[in-house]
Amino acid sequence: MTILGIETSCDETAAAVVRGPEKARQSASVRVVSNIVSSQIDIHQKYGGVVPEVAAREHVLQILPVINEALKTAGIKRGRASQEIDAMAAVTGPGLITSLMVGVETAKTLAYAWQIPVIAINHIEGHIYANFVSANSKSQTLNPKQMQNAKCKMQNINFPALILTVSGGHTMLVLMTGHGKYKTIGDTRDDAAGEAFDKAANLLGLGYPGGPAIAAEAKKLRVASCELRVQLPRPMINSISFDFSFSGLKTALLYAIKKDKDWKKRIPAYAHEFQQAVIDVLISKTIKAGQKYNVSTIMLAGGVSANTELRQQMTQSIKNNLPQINFIMPDLKYTTDNAVMVAAAGYFKALRKEFTPWPELKVDCNQKL
Repeated sequence: MTILGIETSCDETAAAVVRGPEKARQSASVRVVSNIVSSQIDIHQKYGGVVPEVAAREHVLQILPVINEALKTAGIKRGRASQEIDAMAAVTGPGLITSLMVGVETAKTLAYAWQIPVIAINHIEGHIYANFVSANSKSQTLNPKQMQNAKCKMQNINFPALILTVSGGHTMLVLMTGHGKYKTIGDTRDDAAGEAFDKAANLLGLGYPGGPAIAAEAKKLRVASCELRVQLPRPMINSISFDFSFSGLKTALLYAIKKDKDWKKRIPAYAHEFQQAVIDVLISKTIKAGQKYNVSTIMLAGGVSANTELRQQMTQSIKNNLPQINFIMPDLKYTTDNAVMVAAAGYFKALRKEFTPWPELKVDCNQKL
């Protein structure tokens, strides 16, 4: 089964083609045959964040070239797309409404022209399914017969699974009891972790995007020095709720540097402490939720899941506290917004015949999982 995925929820224009067997077990993985992403980071960097109107205009310019390149890389000629693509998956929300509209309207047009089914994908759902991409998957062209004979390393994902989804707009703990079966048990009450990183980086004069900038600065810290004398709170870490709140952490950082006349000399210390405060909260709540819901698998998802410290410390904490649980992390290239995750989610929906008639495909910028 061949799925074309389209992602335009924010500032990445992406298209990808994945393949999987016609019938699959619940823990099957899909193989990536093409993955094209046109990033707008350089465009929005000077603004310190994403400008919705600018993002939408860039999506309009890039969407068809990106799709064409994805098809070409996958060895699919445009004239044969209707014969070689089984279904198309597009993100309908949440996200920036003008950006989402570009991808959805393109998907509707192609679905009509090619007469193929279309699948509506929730952006968060897409991030979750980045974990269902074959662990040894490479962007290479495989025909259907080769796909059936290919030896993909399947991810050992058993349900119920707990997913920590951490990105610029979302910080959530999701209980997944089966494909397409989700329950949000924890959500952000204000700033998401990624948004908090962006704001902290802005306060420290580190630029955009904030997550990588904070992580890079934190690595400069000399552990043995007095630069470690920085303390920030761990918001809601002792709360019985699995919700998150990082707005107060950002405010605490603001007050701390205002009181510190030499803060510019100790930026690595502030970056390190801010990053560790976020990580401590994320790990603590994930471990507690894993214990409470007796899950079999824990997964990471979202752009912030690319953070090296989070990945390493989460791995160790699960090993120490929940050794019986399987821990899955997506490949780094599938952590940020991409269309592989969208196509992967679409594949499992296609197996269940969960299609949406193209005239009914609609954008919902506040769509819930």
